[in-house]
Amino acid sequence: MTTTPTPSTAALVDEAAYLEAVVQARAAADAYYGLGESTLDDETYDRLLRGITAWEVEHPNQVAADSPSRQVGGGITTGEVEHAQRMLSLGNVFTDEELTAWAASLQRRLGGRAVTAWAVEPKLDGVALAARYEDGTLVQLVTRGDGTTGEDVSHAIGHITGLPKALTEPVTIEVRGEVLMTEAQFAAANEARTAHGGAVFANRRNASSGSLRAKDRAYQVKQTFLAYDALTAAEHTSDPGLADLTHTQLIDHLAALGLGTTAGTPVATLACATLDEVLARIHHIGELRANLDFELDGAVIKADNRADQREAGVGSRTPHWATAFKFPAAQKITVLRDVDWNVGRTGVIAPRAILEPVSVGGTTITYATLHNPADVTRRDLKIGDHVTVHRAGEVIPRVEGAVTTLRTGEEQPIVFPEFCPRCGGDIDRSQERWRCARGRACGQVESIRYAVARDALDIDGLGEKIVVQLVERDLIEDFADLFTLTRDQLLTLDRMGEKSADNLMSAIAAARNKPLNRVFCALGILGTGRSMSLRIATYFGSVQAIQDADAAALEQVDGIGGEKAPVIVAELVELAPVIAKLRAAGVNLNQPGWVPPAPADAEPGQEAGEADDDLPLDGMAVVVTGAMTGPLAAYSRTEMNELIARAGGKASSGVSAKTNLVVAGAKAGSKLAKAESFGVEVITPDAFAQRINGYLA
Repeated sequence: MTTTPTPSTAALVDEAAYLEAVVQARAAADAYYGLGESTLDDETYDRLLRGITAWEVEHPNQVAADSPSRQVGGGITTGEVEHAQRMLSLGNVFTDEELTAWAASLQRRLGGRAVTAWAVEPKLDGVALAARYEDGTLVQLVTRGDGTTGEDVSHAIGHITGLPKALTEPVTIEVRGEVLMTEAQFAAANEARTAHGGAVFANRRNASSGSLRAKDRAYQVKQTFLAYDALTAAEHTSDPGLADLTHTQLIDHLAALGLGTTAGTPVATLACATLDEVLARIHHIGELRANLDFELDGAVIKADNRADQREAGVGSRTPHWATAFKFPAAQKITVLRDVDWNVGRTGVIAPRAILEPVSVGGTTITYATLHNPADVTRRDLKIGDHVTVHRAGEVIPRVEGAVTTLRTGEEQPIVFPEFCPRCGGDIDRSQERWRCARGRACGQVESIRYAVARDALDIDGLGEKIVVQLVERDLIEDFADLFTLTRDQLLTLDRMGEKSADNLMSAIAAARNKPLNRVFCALGILGTGRSMSLRIATYFGSVQAIQDADAAALEQVDGIGGEKAPVIVAELVELAPVIAKLRAAGVNLNQPGWVPPAPADAEPGQEAGEADDDLPLDGMAVVVTGAMTGPLAAYSRTEMNELIARAGGKASSGVSAKTNLVVAGAKAGSKLAKAESFGVEVITPDAFAQRINGYLA
């Protein structure tokens, strides 16, 4: 049984500490529900609320009248529109054991009988909203507020995806759900906000809350609504039969009316017969979490049958028939202590946040990306700011934004470098990403080390100390010069014996025959890496064809858009002398087994070119995840991608509905779970090796 770590409980030693915790919790709720900006992250707030609740259990006669444990939304009223039926909060559990105990308490409320069936759905991380339709027309939007009254935000009608102005049927109904932002909507919201002189939002939920309430703005931002319930009593709807539907059936019905729901996503509402199935579904949702376009912070477990819900009843703040299973927080609030500036192999100067250490998703985070100087300016970050740090799955932690309501006036501006932090040279500030004016010459050693690494030329034995000596003794200027080195030159290096020199010469000779995608990757062109290099090499077939291509031609390669293509063209011009050296040294500059792409005006079904035989992966999108075994045990991820390309397939890093095949090795993780949810074919490394046996290197 998998167990999610439980957030620790704030220890409250006496009534004074308890009352102070109540004040702190209500202030945080006020900041979030009233101002749209959290001053505490979810885990800290949960820990505080658990401490308040624990103290109240021990001291039932000393419960504060304004305790947030007794009120929806922390007791913060944000409007005067009365809800037709109270909008409640959910209780929380954090482990399998706590969920099992909650399910047992629900069974006791049902007179000892088991729940008829369960429903499990994602706990969406957004803003609760009620949408009222009359005769199929959207007439009013109301926030949850304190559960009894909410704020009228009908000015947002027409700007929320998933809330159509007219339903597919002319019914009167109140739908309840969550308003949130997808990643693309969040980026667009911050772009619009900064363009009009505002600071960026600290995170997506704050962006949703603030944007939902904003009136008379000079701009509008798009959001998304996902329904999770509707009022089913006859006095609240003209839609017949709603009261007879189970919860899972209701969600499907709302989707049929044209409303946004999670139906069709990997985390759609699902009926479960047993608690074991419930737990399995919860952990499956947790595995899928990092790959979704919208944010969630847990799973919601409900009695699926309406009769069970009515019999279990509701409390003052939460329903007895539903609870939330909270996942470890993907984002936390911590303090930005400093910013350092790193220079990459191509001369790009990148800022990095130095943070007060904070645990996010089970990992202690000390550093996080700040992207580029323009991004720092847009976010109006200052040293000493409380900032929201986000990390999901294996994604590099990033700073989302500052919690400006926590500023004390002691914060200091971030100092931008006047000269290159590495070489002291001038900085090219013409693009959002600043770059040392010397470009690759500034990161000479790093560029060569990148070129000889495993994902590129894979020259074993050429470590950093040797590269530094070669550069300092003017034996090489770039990685192309490696192919003209002599054995005698290598023997002049410190601690270089004859055997080591022979081994290194052999490794360099082997690199001369690497496929084009490896050589192209070694060039270290901005905006490319191992996967993009393989796509470019597979599309064009030769370095000459790539050099001859203009921006429009490069945009035909999957993943290269209008911004990236001109950069690649410019980089190829800059690297022309290096490519000329490679050509003169006899380095392979062609892609093995290349078949030209079909012309743009090809008829449907027309082949791009003639292959020697039928390719086993012809046209298939293939994802490799987990550790390879058997005949593929020694293959790196780059080598696996090359193998897929030789067999006619297209290697992809992410699983989607368009994926045709997933090769799942040991500890495959979330990609395997996502493939199963989409019904994608999954095979083992051994089975994959048999399928493409003739193409193994």
